[in-house]
Amino acid sequence: MNPHITNPPKARRWFPHPALSAFMLLLWLLLANSVSAGQIVLGSLLAWLIPWFSQGFWPETLRIRKPLLLVKFVLVVLWDILIANVILAARILGPMNKLQPTFMRVPLDIEQEFTITLFASTISLTPGTVSADLNMEEKYLLVHSLHVTDIDAAIAEMKQRYEAPLKEVFECSPQP
Repeated sequence: MNPHITNPPKARRWFPHPALSAFMLLLWLLLANSVSAGQIVLGSLLAWLIPWFSQGFWPETLRIRKPLLLVKFVLVVLWDILIANVILAARILGPMNKLQPTFMRVPLDIEQEFTITLFASTISLTPGTVSADLNMEEKYLLVHSLHVTDIDAAIAEMKQRYEAPLKEVFECSPQP
């Protein structure tokens, strides 16, 4: 094979990511705090144009294999963010010497870059935790937490609440 020949660019599709477009339209209407005809038209235009122009940057089409599980996952994450805010505020306003910050190596069972990114982002969205590093050779995510009393239990909870549903939604189900 000739190393100077590159693969031709993928053909542009008119609606490359319909689920993303629907989400972007909904998000636009929520941010605009209006469901007027003008906002729907503007939001629809943006929800179509942004994925259309950026489709060359996406390595593959995203397949959501279990949409109801994804909805449940989002609700769990939103609930965890709410609860973590309350707990974190109480810990920060309390005595600082009671905090037990730590770094944890969370072993990865997921393999796709997109799924790993979602997992790391979900951890960072939850107040009091942040994804600090990704080691693909040893397959772990380094996570810093502001307060952990049982590292093994914290790792198991992250894997059960976040990684397992992401794996099921994006990686493990049979392809249609």
